Amino acid sequence: MPDTAKIPPPETETVTSHRIACDGGEGALGHPRVWLSIDDKTGWVECGYCDKRYVLDESKG
Repeated sequence: MPDTAKIPPPETETVTSHRIACDGGEGALGHPRVWLSIDDKTGWVECGYCDKRYVLDESKG
């Protein structure tokens, strides 16, 4: 199985909260809203629908 940390995501967003919501950001072309939790060990999480990666900015959190 490939290491997903080495495959670049299609889009990355820096956030200041450990818990975020993703809806694909495309209005009617998006996906159902899902709530994601960023793991303290990795510092990021990827959406299972659109693969957008959310990276925690600890300097502002």
